[in-house]
Amino acid sequence: MVTDLNYWSKVLKRIFNFALTLLLLFLLLKLSVFYLPFLIAFVLALFIEPIIKLIMKNFKWTRRASSIFVIAISVLLLFLIIGWGTSTLFKEADKLLSGSDSYFDKTKNLFDNLTDNENILKNLPEEMRNAIENSEDDLIHTFTNWIVNTLSQIKKWLTKVPNLLFMFFFALMALYFMCTDKIYMIDQMEHHLPDPWMKKLTKYIREISKSIGHYLRAEFTLIFISFMVCLTGLSLFKLVGLNVPFPFLSALGIAFVDALPILGSSAVMIPWAVVEALNGDIVLGIAIIILLGMMAVIRNVLEPKLVSKHIGIHPVVTLIAMYTGYKIIGVFGMILGPILLIILKEIYSPMIEKGVIRSLFDKDD
Repeated sequence: MVTDLNYWSKVLKRIFNFALTLLLLFLLLKLSVFYLPFLIAFVLALFIEPIIKLIMKNFKWTRRASSIFVIAISVLLLFLIIGWGTSTLFKEADKLLSGSDSYFDKTKNLFDNLTDNENILKNLPEEMRNAIENSEDDLIHTFTNWIVNTLSQIKKWLTKVPNLLFMFFFALMALYFMCTDKIYMIDQMEHHLPDPWMKKLTKYIREISKSIGHYLRAEFTLIFISFMVCLTGLSLFKLVGLNVPFPFLSALGIAFVDALPILGSSAVMIPWAVVEALNGDIVLGIAIIILLGMMAVIRNVLEPKLVSKHIGIHPVVTLIAMYTGYKIIGVFGMILGPILLIILKEIYSPMIEKGVIRSLFDKDD
């Protein structure tokens, strides 16, 4: 038996490079929390880079002047949004936490009404009926405690003002240098790195930055618009007397679920409308469905214009990336997971298109 050592050396080299890339992405995911201010600065730089280029082109300003102007306006808007959102979040969270017992009782009464309804339970086996009745209190307690603990952690995190200001200072400084000294940093990389490395690195950085920037801008814009439409609708519902005590928290939760692949805002709003209708508030149930329809129409109109180039990743794979990121570093990993997935796709796009295993063991170069 003749062994083709040249072939197997190429296979082992491909496997090693692929494994090394996965290891580096894993380390990047772990270090992202440690270097969070710089990661935030990099993401913000991707957002505002097109605006900086637009101002440089139209007003003939230097990169430094354009960057300072755009950063100043962005920081001002960010402070206004964060200030308003934090204030509203504190008010609604305090109200929800102080009235958690009453909401527990309301939820329990709703479960009691459902489980006492013979039309719902009559076709279920006796063991299942007993299990539902016995686990009702545990389920409600667990869900209520989870909500209360989550809101308490959010409030606790928001009260760490000095730490947040410290992180904000480093993020702002990093953003300033990334925007104003972009050309200088590229020149330094070209000076210190070998030409073959620089060519590949420049190509990957350009494509990855373009894909990530496009993905983040499109998703953020769609989610923000959905959040504002939802918040406006729920606030109007509360204004006209419908039972929507926490429009900001509700809109925030719906926007978070709307960011998840496959699920979307309907995964929250449809069950909410059904529960309200079963609880006797049919008007609110219908209003929620109408609001969901408006959000869906707006999203379907805007999405083709914003997402002009599909990133080519199936929602299930994106969901796996989000779950992996969550298991490694927590909630922040749900945002970073898809970004690292885009990086992996851009680096190994020919391999992925051909088939990963097939490419690893292909005899051709």
